[in-house]
Amino acid sequence: MQEADNPNFRILKAKYFLVLLLVFLLKNSFSQDVFQHVSNTAIYDFMDELANQKVISINSAIKPYSRKFIAEKLVEAEKSITSLTKRQKEDLAFFKRDYFKELPGNENIYYFGKGLFNKENREKDRKNRRLDLFFSKDSLFTITINPIVGFQYFTNEKEHVYHRWNGAEANAYIGKNFGFYASLRDNYESTALSTPDYLVQSTGAGFKGSVKGGVEYSEMRGGVTYSNKWASIGVIKDHFVWGNNYNGSNIFSGKTPSFAQVYIKIHPVKWFEFNYVHGWLSSEVVDSANSYTIPSGTRLVYQEKHLSANMFTFIPFKKFNISLGNSIIYSNMGSNPAYYMPVFFYKSLDHTYVTSNFGGSNAQMFFDVSSRQIKNVHIYASVFIDELNISNMWDAAKQSNFFSGKFGFRFSKIPNVSIIGEYTRTNPIAYKHFIPTTTFESNNYNLGHYLRDNSVEYYVCARIKPIRKLMIDLSYTESMRGKDYSYTGINYSGLGDPFIDSVAWKNKSVNLKFRYELFNDAYITFEYCNSLTTGEIVKYTPLLYRGNRNTLSFGFNYGF
Repeated sequence: MQEADNPNFRILKAKYFLVLLLVFLLKNSFSQDVFQHVSNTAIYDFMDELANQKVISINSAIKPYSRKFIAEKLVEAEKSITSLTKRQKEDLAFFKRDYFKELPGNENIYYFGKGLFNKENREKDRKNRRLDLFFSKDSLFTITINPIVGFQYFTNEKEHVYHRWNGAEANAYIGKNFGFYASLRDNYESTALSTPDYLVQSTGAGFKGSVKGGVEYSEMRGGVTYSNKWASIGVIKDHFVWGNNYNGSNIFSGKTPSFAQVYIKIHPVKWFEFNYVHGWLSSEVVDSANSYTIPSGTRLVYQEKHLSANMFTFIPFKKFNISLGNSIIYSNMGSNPAYYMPVFFYKSLDHTYVTSNFGGSNAQMFFDVSSRQIKNVHIYASVFIDELNISNMWDAAKQSNFFSGKFGFRFSKIPNVSIIGEYTRTNPIAYKHFIPTTTFESNNYNLGHYLRDNSVEYYVCARIKPIRKLMIDLSYTESMRGKDYSYTGINYSGLGDPFIDSVAWKNKSVNLKFRYELFNDAYITFEYCNSLTTGEIVKYTPLLYRGNRNTLSFGFNYGF
């Protein structure tokens, strides 16, 4: 087959044509985007804190934020500095030492190696900017390079586990529109802490065996972006989170291994924002027709799998956001461009192109509402709908209420103290699909809530920030998962399945966590967890937490 006749090649040509067209349309304005990874919870929590205090405005239903966006919000917060506590003022100055690099000015700065350890530079950096392994900025080009290193150790009555990682990251800008970033991290876990079956918050990974007996994996993230003042586009490989939450989103949780994607973000007016993603997922379903034999075995070829998703956010009142969108998981659709149209309602495409239930795709809808209209109070709710038949909604035997709902709040009336509460319920069959190549998964990890379907979670947390750079979390989590129902797509499979009529897995845990940021991106952590896990613990729980355990963990990391 010639390259031009290859359906995947035609898809790539069409997608990159769309990207180039948007670059042409955006070329006369100035801005730059490099994304701050969602695992940097300190800066995301500070942004949330300022927004809840009505100091800044953010769309917290869509993450990650760009470093430029964070820098601009820190500058915006300075205008209301008299309303901040002493600790918040110190945190603001601390974070600005990192994100100043995204702001105009400070050109012709350069240091590498020796300059980093020079006493004069250290004194200057301590007051004005963070320490980097390498940083250079002039009127055309800006680049930052830093190492990544970390270690975490877990121990309890029966198990001892450690996780270590190392690598490097770089951010760069060319001119006033182009952004580039890359992050490579190599990992080793003495015992796997996350698998597709485990009901944990840890980010998934593609494991390979190790001669040491544990598991190894690497994570490569990064991308190229082009932005102006009201829009941004790019080709990236990264995690993203859609849906307000403080303990795991039920729309897109960002817990799968990162995957390649084309993204578009448009914010032309204050009252509207649009986000779109087209991703290349990992199906892990073997394409037997294209797999072939080689002298040493079989060369496995996997079925292609794609995601298209959009989210429209409207801001009818200050500090009140309404977001709605939809997505589709599709496979084996050739070069049909309809599946990567950013503003489509994707479920309708099945009605146009497919006549068989087993030939279709897997479509979803979602909604998110966020209110910060009361100072120091954030109230939010999000709904993920896999399927909902209005005519059978109240018929217990025939209902197909395949949805997940989340409600939560954060109250911060006491200075430097927040009380967080969150409730999540996911009905049976939500996130499931009967065609293996169109499941709501990548690398077999669920794209949605970490508990998956037929589950419920109660989460409460007291978050205290008594001094600059220190966070203390005291939290209680109770979660349950019911029977794992089969879903075949035939003979009314999935209809009328009751919500947790029997408990297959249950967890109760109390956590006390201390996190201190020594300097920008350098953390030490200590955590105590008392947990009781019952039911199908071998299937759903890492070895470390099975049964009644008192687990201590401590660690450090530099970089994300």
